[in-house]
Amino acid sequence: MSPRMQFRGPARQRGAIGLMAAVTLALALAFTLLVIDSGRLYLEKRNLQRIADMAALEAATRGGDCASGATATSYATASAQRNGFTLPGDGRALAVSCGGLSLDGNNLRVFAVDPAKSEAIQVIASHVVTQSLVGGIGALFGGAPAGATLTLKATAVAALPPPLAALTIRSTVLTFDTSKAAITSLLFGGLLGGDVMINAAGWNGLVNSNISLLAYLNRLKVDLGLTAAGYDQVLGNSVNVSQLIQGAINVLDPNGTLSASATIIGLQALKVAAGTTRVVLGDLLHVESGSDISALAVNLKVFDLIEGVVQLANKQNGLVATLPINLAGLAQITARVQVMQPPQLSAVGNPENAALAPLGPNRIYVRTAQVKTLLSINLPVLDAITPLANAVLDLATSLTSFLQDLLGLRVDKLLTCGLGAPCDTPETKLLPPPIRLDVALEAGGAWSYVTAYSCISATSKSLTTNTTTTLIGLNIGQIDPADVFGSATVPPTNVVNPLQLIYVGVQTCQRLLFLPAVCYNHRPTGGIAIRVNTSVAQNPNMPHVYSAPAAVNLPEINQPPFFYAYTTNNIVNSLSTTVGNLGVNMYGTSGSIIGGLGSLLNDVTTALVNAINSVLSPLLDTLINTLLASLGIDLNKVEVGANLSCHAGRASLVI
Repeated sequence: MSPRMQFRGPARQRGAIGLMAAVTLALALAFTLLVIDSGRLYLEKRNLQRIADMAALEAATRGGDCASGATATSYATASAQRNGFTLPGDGRALAVSCGGLSLDGNNLRVFAVDPAKSEAIQVIASHVVTQSLVGGIGALFGGAPAGATLTLKATAVAALPPPLAALTIRSTVLTFDTSKAAITSLLFGGLLGGDVMINAAGWNGLVNSNISLLAYLNRLKVDLGLTAAGYDQVLGNSVNVSQLIQGAINVLDPNGTLSASATIIGLQALKVAAGTTRVVLGDLLHVESGSDISALAVNLKVFDLIEGVVQLANKQNGLVATLPINLAGLAQITARVQVMQPPQLSAVGNPENAALAPLGPNRIYVRTAQVKTLLSINLPVLDAITPLANAVLDLATSLTSFLQDLLGLRVDKLLTCGLGAPCDTPETKLLPPPIRLDVALEAGGAWSYVTAYSCISATSKSLTTNTTTTLIGLNIGQIDPADVFGSATVPPTNVVNPLQLIYVGVQTCQRLLFLPAVCYNHRPTGGIAIRVNTSVAQNPNMPHVYSAPAAVNLPEINQPPFFYAYTTNNIVNSLSTTVGNLGVNMYGTSGSIIGGLGSLLNDVTTALVNAINSVLSPLLDTLINTLLASLGIDLNKVEVGANLSCHAGRASLVI
């Protein structure tokens, strides 16, 4: 074989490795440029998102709005510039919108623009950037031309937690003197079923001290050994009344250094009297489930809190507090009081939910207590009141002919009475003392609830409430306490019997000429009596818009409430108007009204009303108003306090 034949074969491919290397390097360079461009755009987009997020959060946190002044835009712009997003210039822009949140068909949150709302704030940050650093190379292959730009956008929606509203109800502010302190001590002791003696300084200390609802509930969680994060256990569990009072003591005196103060001594006395009665605190204080913790930053007067706890206890134990009151020279009074419905002093919740169903499960509703009060009064000697005695004598003459027909007296016998023959004649006289007058008052107090709200901005907000004050019933006559209060098994019948003040009857008399008559055989036929039985009387104030000048403005949830005083016509404010409407009638022995007297009773009615007014009006006004005021009820005025935070808590990104 020829030596050259061994080199014959396939032709050698010189330079293939170099070509492949060039292609690989070109691809690597292209991918590197792509990564650089993509990374640059990604970082720019990420920075834009950061700018939008921070701007939206700041605008929402600071309570920005899109109304006059456009504070949302100014807050968002200031935030963006602090974070290096220079405005205006360099193709940068910031669009700010206000509105609310809603759910779409897929139950996803969407932002709806509404300049009148500031529930949520949307910020769109945009920046015009070069599309590619090597746009010229891309243009060679049909891509974007050199210098092409791209607008990057980032959207953020921030919102604060839902609005929170709080209502607080109270009567006029009390100031205790020695007499009021004594009556209130007897009243609270009777409602609790124990003995309470608190002086005026102790009661005034409770009135003038405030307690934070949040601090109080936190302390109760510790005292009761509860570990749950929320407050549903504290508000929903049955708790001993003495523990609730001790919780207030622990908040007011956390270091135990005020044990000698009149306020703490008074609370200790109430704690001892409370016994073992258990109540549910949520019946007194309502906080909507899921509310932000800041909703509990509401201050209450210690007296209002303790007063409500005592009434809760009375509703539970069903006792009738009995207070003997002796007013020398005027009357002896026995006052009996029972709580029909305890108060709800404070309510906190979302006004948006409440407005959908004002009396539904999410209502923001407060009320004073409903109580029954029975005053049994032994009247002074009525025949010592000259105008009334004279009116009765005049009535005897005026009634003669009427009573003759009514009683079936024979006229022919009446003509012979002066000749010594016995004859029947009418007899009218004041009944001898003591005469007991009963006044039963069923006080409905007042209630208020949220029906609407407005949150235009942090300085322009309002609550609309429906507030009603009412007196359920007022009865005057002779009343059995068992008919007013009843028992656990026998409901009250509320029977009011007429109080007879003037006796009417027949007597047999003999008289010879001008000698004094001798009368005997007295037979009652009836009497002139009084009775009042009112129906429900109420004074609705609906609706009332809680708004205030900008200098005052409706306070935030953690500030003292703005109180509005509802003034009403106190049905017992002046008993003269009540007694002036007394039903003065003549009743037969069976208790039925005898008609036909017409104007004959006018003089007696006037004299009787004047007599009772002169004795009872000042007495009952003071006594009833003192008793009811101690229970947080004032038939003349009630004060409803309101707080509204359009956005309570910290803002968060929602979209």
